[in-house]
Amino acid sequence: MIKSMTGYGSAKGNAVGFEISVELKSVNNRYLETSVRMPRSFLFAEEAVKSTVQRHISRGKVDVFINVSAVGVDDVKVSVNESLLKGYVEAVRKIAEEYQLSCDLTAMGAARFPDVLSVERNELDAEAVSAGICSVLESALNDFDAMRLREGEKLRDDVLARLGTIDAYVSRVEEEAPQTVQRYRERLERKMAEVLGSAGIEEDRILAEAAIFADHIAVDEETVRLRSHMAQLDTMIRGNSPTGRKIDFLVQEFNREANTIGSKCQNSDLAHVVVDLKSEIEKIREQIQNIE
Repeated sequence: MIKSMTGYGSAKGNAVGFEISVELKSVNNRYLETSVRMPRSFLFAEEAVKSTVQRHISRGKVDVFINVSAVGVDDVKVSVNESLLKGYVEAVRKIAEEYQLSCDLTAMGAARFPDVLSVERNELDAEAVSAGICSVLESALNDFDAMRLREGEKLRDDVLARLGTIDAYVSRVEEEAPQTVQRYRERLERKMAEVLGSAGIEEDRILAEAAIFADHIAVDEETVRLRSHMAQLDTMIRGNSPTGRKIDFLVQEFNREANTIGSKCQNSDLAHVVVDLKSEIEKIREQIQNIE
């Protein structure tokens, strides 16, 4: 089933001691464009995230928001530089003794000496964290795809309904075209009768002129090609693979055939039908801009 290019999905989960939340949304775009926003300390997972997105989405502008926070894990380690601290304490005591000052040194005060305390982050298992993030992302993408499928179903139904309307218009064109030739022949006979009067009308001349006119306004080739395009679109729209770009190209062919039919129309009734036909094609063109 076809999918819409617009959608939203989210998921939360825990992995390797981290709480991970993922949100993603997309809008129409000719190609796939993925933007990932996540904490800088986890940017090592960005390429894995984009690869996961690409397995689900073929085109569209996709924004992925990822938040990662530690849960029950000491991701930092505070160390004491004992030799440096010992040197500071001894120096303070020496100052107190030599200058007869009170030594009110406290642990808090000692901890404020430069470089006594150092903070180190525990080394992350980048591969395990990336896998955890992508696992939660998969859940969000499944939610995202479910929404796109629902929207895609509505798009499919609308396009199929419009195809039915177009089919009806094409049938009217096929019915009206031969009558146009007959009416032209009748008008031609009347005019020649008015001009020639009793001199008589050459039937062969009438038939030749009518044949030339019929060839000029014949739309058989165009309607056959248009019906072929309609059958192709019907197959694509009912398929399961991304076909948005192919459908976009195919609808351009719809317009080409409709324009040719319009240029060959020689009566107002057919002209109105062609206008309605082109209007339905344009509505399909607008809808397929949302198809992946």
